[in-house]
Amino acid sequence: MEVAVNLELKTLNVKQDITYLNTSNDTLVSIVLNDWNNAFSDRNTPLAKRFSDEFYRGFHLAKTVEKGNTTILNLTDSNFTALEWERTEKNPDFIVIRLNKKLLPGEQIDLHITYISKIPSDKFTHYGFDQNGMNLKNWFLTPARFENHDFVKYNNFNLDDIANAEADYKLEIKVPNNYSIITDLNSVSKDSTNAAYSTYSFAGSNRTDFNLFIEKQNNFRSYNNGTIEVLTDLKNKKITEIQKAIVINRVAAFANEFIGKYPHKKITVSQADYERNPFYGLNQLPSIISPFSDEFMFEITFFKTYLNNYLKNSLRLDPRKDNWVYDGIQIYAMMKYMEEYHLDEKMLGRLSRMKLFKSYNITNLTFNEQYSYYYMLMARKNLDQPLGDPKNTLIKFNEQIASKYRAGLSLSYLDDYLNHNIVPESVQEFYNLNKSQQTNRYDFEKILIKKSPKNLDWFFNTIIDSREIIDYKFTNVSRTADSVQFSIKSKTDIYAPIPVYGLKKNKIVFKEWIEPKQPDSVYQFSRKNADKLVINYDNEVPEFNQRNNWKSLKSLAITNRPIKFNFAKDLEDPYYNQILYIPTLTYNYYDGFTPGVRFHNKTILDKPFTFDINPAYSLKAGTLSGSSAFAWSQYYRNSTLYNVRYSLSQNYFHYAPDATYLRLNPMVQFRIREENFRDNRKQLIMFRQVIVNREASEFITDNSKPNYSIFNARYANTKTELVDHFNFMTDVQFSSGFGKASAEVEYRRLFENNRKLNLRVFAGSFIYNTTNSDYFSFGLDKPTDYLFDYNILGRSETTGIFSQQYVIAEGGFKSKLNPAFANQWMATVNASYALWNWIEVYGDAGFLKNKHQKEYFAYDSGIRLNLVPDYFELYFPVYSNNGWEISQNKYNEKIRFVITFSPKTLVTLFTRKWF
Repeated sequence: MEVAVNLELKTLNVKQDITYLNTSNDTLVSIVLNDWNNAFSDRNTPLAKRFSDEFYRGFHLAKTVEKGNTTILNLTDSNFTALEWERTEKNPDFIVIRLNKKLLPGEQIDLHITYISKIPSDKFTHYGFDQNGMNLKNWFLTPARFENHDFVKYNNFNLDDIANAEADYKLEIKVPNNYSIITDLNSVSKDSTNAAYSTYSFAGSNRTDFNLFIEKQNNFRSYNNGTIEVLTDLKNKKITEIQKAIVINRVAAFANEFIGKYPHKKITVSQADYERNPFYGLNQLPSIISPFSDEFMFEITFFKTYLNNYLKNSLRLDPRKDNWVYDGIQIYAMMKYMEEYHLDEKMLGRLSRMKLFKSYNITNLTFNEQYSYYYMLMARKNLDQPLGDPKNTLIKFNEQIASKYRAGLSLSYLDDYLNHNIVPESVQEFYNLNKSQQTNRYDFEKILIKKSPKNLDWFFNTIIDSREIIDYKFTNVSRTADSVQFSIKSKTDIYAPIPVYGLKKNKIVFKEWIEPKQPDSVYQFSRKNADKLVINYDNEVPEFNQRNNWKSLKSLAITNRPIKFNFAKDLEDPYYNQILYIPTLTYNYYDGFTPGVRFHNKTILDKPFTFDINPAYSLKAGTLSGSSAFAWSQYYRNSTLYNVRYSLSQNYFHYAPDATYLRLNPMVQFRIREENFRDNRKQLIMFRQVIVNREASEFITDNSKPNYSIFNARYANTKTELVDHFNFMTDVQFSSGFGKASAEVEYRRLFENNRKLNLRVFAGSFIYNTTNSDYFSFGLDKPTDYLFDYNILGRSETTGIFSQQYVIAEGGFKSKLNPAFANQWMATVNASYALWNWIEVYGDAGFLKNKHQKEYFAYDSGIRLNLVPDYFELYFPVYSNNGWEISQNKYNEKIRFVITFSPKTLVTLFTRKWF
């Protein structure tokens, strides 16, 4: 390639010659070139749609100058005859070149291409241009990997998994004299005779890719230990160059010894590479509160990024289809490195040594034990995916965290089970194989099988290619003074090797690996004075539930797991029944501020049974109040109906200044998802019985029965992503006094000019209604909330600031109109459109019908300040059935507001892109 860099236009003018040798046994009629830079060309590419799926706004709202593309000017063959080529709208990130004549096995062809690469901003992926220059990745045309009689045609999904064919590179690049070039290619020459530009020449052999940095201020430092030159710009100003050199040499020596010799002379380890794939955990905390030393932070940051680039540049795997091998070797090597150099390091670093945190399980975990918890976080949510699945099918949390960690855990598990250095030797043999040929995951598997004296079918079929889970428990345990006898049951009917430990006073006295094949197998071991039997004590096996792994061998054992109280939150401790407690503070107009204490068992990992009891004291009312909830979740791992949740909740607060309410809410929910876990469509079916007992109040004169019971069934179907959001919901309710049905449709669209349209349609009708008040009627501007579902601060207020709270439900109007309720039917439309940022214009229109009255047409309009969606919003009515409201008296009483104190709503805004 001959490349001229234009830093003002953010373009690379490229003249490229490709000599393509057909090394396959197939006759080729076309050649595929990867063109991943063109994935940044518009908002409709597969990359843009993936950004939208993961709720990333930056690309959709980007300016034209910030985007990238590839403009091909000329494409000819060896005879400089023009070749036909195609790039489709569906696949804008690779081109298919049609050859003028067939290319037989062993033959070669020269391709000559002239094109302009417009480089995108680095704000999308950390690769691209910034104020200091360019960090270039996947910017040039390169032949795609060829296997199984075809070219591998992959779209750019921002996963660092481009499937390039191996090639030899020669690069001549011209840049302004005030810029430097950093690359992991070998330097050939530099020509600085021109006053304005310097021309650099680089070369590299047997590579699938290379890194290139063009910087005005060169932030890279070179470290050369005689075996490899490391170029890095990782940020850490608090440690010296000598400390960095020691760490880099140690890491490079470890990788060289544990994995194999790096096939190239240079390697780059950039801050951008790390920020794309950081070490997720507490080391992401600001340095001022980081529990780790600066040197350790630099070491773990450098090691993770170094290993990632080391393997990506060495292994000739399909990086999308065989991704688990990359991840497995990387995390497995990191675990071995920690065992060798930081064996005693804890997950929480120096916090683990503080007496204040000694009772927390999270502070007692070693650094390597955290990997299991990150994987289990997804397994317990029934969101884990098979390790062997292609990288582009994984949801973001699995792709970046859970599946990576499970892959490393799986190799560590196999290593512990085989116990003869078989896995490390297999890694080295496979690594060396990649130096001579293109490989795939099955080559690695064949090496493991060849070296293992035991059958490994269970490992590949269950651990790698399925999402089956391992979960054992003891049955039929008996003991004598000298021996212990037991059976083991698999709760999931999945049988894989598992270690059994004998403990005496929490010290290991024996460890035996067993290989259960059927549920009635009986095992007998020498007791060695053990007082406890434990399955998987050191968590070698990524097991679903360790809370059922203990059996006491004492003659008198009240419980296998005693109760432990912890403040706030903790990781699940399999050795205790945990009860967590934390102070709470709620507020409504009638109870005032309501302090309380919340007792629950919700640790960071989900569990089947949860309880949440929150007794409280209402300062304003001077009475006890509070809430409680008990739930049982049942997960179905091989069904689109993936979760059934049974629950019973209770609330006891004031609904009026002088009256309390008690609500009981037994409920069952059925959650349905698509077979493709990345599909954002979710469905919910809910059945519940809402039982309400209300004290009589002198302030409430609506003639409604104080006590009632309502059966409620609901169906919701939601598909949401950044650009489009759609939600459909139906609801039916039956009680002794009424029956009603309603439906609601919500649609949101984010346009390319950053304007947003919101539409909501509601329609509801009574099936029968014998009530004599509007308490159960449809509300035009505010629901009466007789089901007590909403967090309404002053639910019985008709005047004053608390009556102005707005809840998006039923009619959805913002202006207070009369009639405000419908006891027969109601149909409304709510719409809003963004004018600028969080300023929107809204309008509502609809009909409502009451008994013995004509249909009433209602409308209103105004300005909406959408300051924090669902958290804090303001509505200013302008014109409605009431006339020009903005000019009327007491306008401040017409302003409506949305305010929410629920942390769950805010957390969802941040977590939706991960799950």
